[in-house]
Order: sequence, then structure tokens, then C-alpha cells
Amino acid sequence: MTEPAHVPGPILRVTGIAKRFGNRIAVDKVSFELYAGEVLAVVGESGSGKTTLLECVSARQMPDAGRVEFLTRHEGVVDVYGLAESARRLLARTDWGYVHQNAIEGLRMNVSAGANVGERLMALGERHYGRIRDTAAHWLSRVEMDAARMDDSPKTFSGGMRQRLQIARNLVTQPRLIFMDEPTSGLDVSVQARLLDLLRSLTRQLSLAAVVVTHDLAVARLLAHRMMVMKDGCVVETGLTDQVLDDPQHPYTQLLVSSVLHP
Repeated sequence: MTEPAHVPGPILRVTGIAKRFGNRIAVDKVSFELYAGEVLAVVGESGSGKTTLLECVSARQMPDAGRVEFLTRHEGVVDVYGLAESARRLLARTDWGYVHQNAIEGLRMNVSAGANVGERLMALGERHYGRIRDTAAHWLSRVEMDAARMDDSPKTFSGGMRQRLQIARNLVTQPRLIFMDEPTSGLDVSVQARLLDLLRSLTRQLSLAAVVVTHDLAVARLLAHRMMVMKDGCVVETGLTDQVLDDPQHPYTQLLVSSVLHP
């Protein structure tokens, strides 16, 4: 992918994030910056620390050390872990989105598809039923779902449709930054391809900044402008996605690329 047009200053700055579980170092002083409209892929094998990093950066898990700064719409740059818990929750419901690997974790399975999308609007104070319903229908259409299924339960949807619904639920508040944890894992190959096309289209159209955790280098190549390769909690290589994949410098990255080319 080509590099996005950057505005001055990053939308997200992560400095020295660290996390331990007992004696095991899960994330070891990781730092990076992300600009508006830019997609960063964090890749590595299972246990490399990439999901723990994502959870620490997105304030879903408290790091042991480090700093996360975010450029908000109205208040400028804020220290995410310096905010009150209520302010962090509001940030997560407005300027941020989080797409889980398992869509069930990101949906309320006991309410309709439309209610899943509309719920985030209601959390921000919207109470007009007609507007909520119209907005939900719009976002279901944006993720290529039939708005006629708005009143259906997510339990009746396929895995791919649930993932689309989870994406609509996140985008309805028009966030500026979205976190994605293995968004296509576990889906059939054809479903994966359609979902990746959708994600690539939406990030471009909405100028979304995104951090995508994946073990699939093909997903990284399709979605991300830049890549960060993690091993044992550390970043071993970073750079433009095509450069890292076509000319990997670190032996671990070379091994990952080689395993894809010669499984």
C-alpha cells in the first residue's frame, strides 16, 4: 500500500509500553506513532505479545509502564492513562473502536442487529428512535449487510456477517482510530477476502487510523501501510509493509516470510 497523506503530528503516540505476567515479559518497552488515515499491522506468532500490546494501547488492560497519548477531536493531545476511568470509557465509545477476533465478544447476542448498532448512539445521548434506526440502517448498508435484517438476532448470522455487524457497531460513532485483533481469523477464505476488501475500503473512505494485530502476512500486506514485527514481547523490525515483506532484515522476519512462501 502507498503511504497515506500525513497531517502534522501523530494521532497516537505510544512510548515505552511494558507488561509482565509474573516472571514472563509479555511486552517489553514498545514505542510507535500512528498518523491519521494510517494503518499499522502488528505481526508475529502466537505468544509474541502482539495482542497484549493492543490491549494495553487501547486501555483494555493496564500496562506496567509506558505512556499512550491520543489526539482527540476537541481537547488536543491527552494522556490516556492520565484520564479518569469514565473519560477513558467515553473515549472508547466515541473516538475509538475495537474489533474482536471473535465477533461474539464485541456484540450483544440477545438484542437485534439494529439495537447492537444503535446502542452506541444511545450511550452518547441519542434518544430519537427514528434517527437511531435510520443511522443503524445506513451503517448496516455501509458494511454491505441487508438493512432488512436489522431486527434479526446476531445468533442467526454467519461468522462473516457477525464480523460485519461488529464493524458497523464500532463505526456508527465515526471513530478516528480503530483497533482490530485478528479480524478475519477463523473465517472461510472467500469470506476473509470479502471482509478484507471491505475493511480496506472503509479505512480509506473514512480516513481511519487503525492498529491491526494479525499472524497472517497477507492480511498485513493488503491492509497496512506499515508493519511492526514482534517476537517475545519485543519489536524486532518495523517499516513500510512492502519493504518489510519484500526485503526483511531481521532473521525472525525472514523466517516468517519464508514460512509463507515455503510452508
